[in-house]
Amino acid sequence: MKYDIVTIGGAVEDVTFHTAEGILIDNKQDVLRQRLLAFEYGAKIKVKSTHTTFGGGAANAAVAAARLGLKSACLCAVGDDERGKKIVANLQAEGVDTSLVQTIKGETSGFSFLLVGPGDEHVIFSSRAANAKLTVPAGLLDDLQSEWLYVTSLSGQWRATLKTIFKYDRRFKIAWNPGNIQLSEGQSFIRNNLAKVAVFDVNEDEATELVVADQKVMRRRQQNAKFLNNIHNLLTVIKSYGPGTAVITRGKQGADAYDGYKFFHANIRKEGKRVNTTGVGDAFGSSFVCGLKFFNGHIGQAMDLGMRNTAAVIAQPGAQAGLLRREEIKKLL
Repeated sequence: MKYDIVTIGGAVEDVTFHTAEGILIDNKQDVLRQRLLAFEYGAKIKVKSTHTTFGGGAANAAVAAARLGLKSACLCAVGDDERGKKIVANLQAEGVDTSLVQTIKGETSGFSFLLVGPGDEHVIFSSRAANAKLTVPAGLLDDLQSEWLYVTSLSGQWRATLKTIFKYDRRFKIAWNPGNIQLSEGQSFIRNNLAKVAVFDVNEDEATELVVADQKVMRRRQQNAKFLNNIHNLLTVIKSYGPGTAVITRGKQGADAYDGYKFFHANIRKEGKRVNTTGVGDAFGSSFVCGLKFFNGHIGQAMDLGMRNTAAVIAQPGAQAGLLRREEIKKLL
């Protein structure tokens, strides 16, 4: 079967708790942890509401693409348990091809605990579980027909998995939105492989961490904080590693991109009530890639589509409920 996009990475069940009792703390003296969400130690915290939804980078991106009318498949791993069956059933209900989903015997399926505090900002506690057993055999990619591979957070033997994927950079357009493990353990690995990536997408904190870890760049900077707080500097450094387009999402400050010729910026869209920020990065990144297909590579229009989907996701609970459908944006396409 031929696909427009195959997403690779995590699929989980999300359990979300909302509370108003935490406090946000500015911690700008630490460029890697500039904002903290804190609670009184030993306290009993009141919960306003809770709900269960589905998430995971690969699952969210596949659902986003399917709702936009593209043929998508999700290459992910679940356990042989009820949670895994629900994760797969949700993908199928959204029109995502699940023939590539791997069921790992004896493993539980992944889940995330999301704590949503003031300003609807969240902290995620994640159990990778079966996601850590995901494999991407070369033989599978030999037979796969897809325009795009959209690679999200990986765990387990992630270096070997990515090395396999990157061998096919001439067969597929590769979009990469790395996870915490890659960003904390593999900065040099990321830098050394970005020339094989068509779109590299991270948030501002992640971009800062990646650039800070580059000693060659940082030792030339007398005022490091000032340098790192300039979004064009971050984009320029990341683009120098070789991706076709570098994209940095910035929360309420929108998103920025750089293709080596022009800087692009997109403001957030304030559409409806702000309910949560879960999955907004996945919504933007996957919609941006879909937009490149819809708009013949036009970065500005692709960013606008990403912002529209981000606003829609923020207005609904969970990472997938608000994702736009093709009929809702058909005037754009």
